[in-house]
Amino acid sequence: MRYTDNLATRLYFEDRGSGPALLLVHGHPFDHTMWQPQIDRFSLTHRVIAPDLRGYGITPLGATALTEITGLGDFAEDLVDLLDDLGIEQAVVAGLSMGGQIAMELHRRHPERVRGLVLADTFPAAETEEGRAARNAMADRLLKEGMQGYADEVLDRMVAPYNTHAAPHVHRMMCATDPAGAAAALRGRAERPDYRESLTTVAVPALVVVGRDDTYTPVEDAEEMHALLPDSTLAVIERAAHLPNLEQPEEFDAVLDSYLRSLVRLS
Repeated sequence: MRYTDNLATRLYFEDRGSGPALLLVHGHPFDHTMWQPQIDRFSLTHRVIAPDLRGYGITPLGATALTEITGLGDFAEDLVDLLDDLGIEQAVVAGLSMGGQIAMELHRRHPERVRGLVLADTFPAAETEEGRAARNAMADRLLKEGMQGYADEVLDRMVAPYNTHAAPHVHRMMCATDPAGAAAALRGRAERPDYRESLTTVAVPALVVVGRDDTYTPVEDAEEMHALLPDSTLAVIERAAHLPNLEQPEEFDAVLDSYLRSLVRLS
């Protein structure tokens, strides 16, 4: 793992391969190893950048320790700072769940930095009042109780029960997450904007991916994003829930590979 310092934190990241840049943005409450199959596969053809987001993995909370909230804009600016430090002008930005919302925020702020947009198992709408209250209540709970109970409760929604091969890694990531980092991100996501209008302005080809059995962000959410994006492909991964890249990596990688190859043909 390498690291780079910005004004807010010390951001740790993996940087493997060469070629067009592919930035992989993990979800909550995970770390960059959520993308391990894709790091291994696509570093053969691309320069793959996979960071631990602020407050996740081994990246410290940094300035968030003072505010106790990490907005999606904070995450997005950390990633742009990282691209700047690496001398990368444009990248395909791929995000899953919270990572997908960060990717949408990065595009909203810096569309010129996005060569392609991959939105996996995520949704663009702003939080409802009920959802806002639930996220803040969960943040309070994680700070009080830690991650173990939450991880036990949600594992079968993160990974479909029939995908037993993926469950141990996912459970380990969740349990290892700093509760303060997870809580700060939950509070930030509660205040996120609505990305539906900005999706209609995406001028690069996009890929929307979702697990067929995802109950957090169901297929209907993916279909909505697909309809909003001017140029997008929709892929539904069978026999997968919220983490199809880990549950069905071969199928996920085939879809992503086809998309990345299409970008090369357009260059």
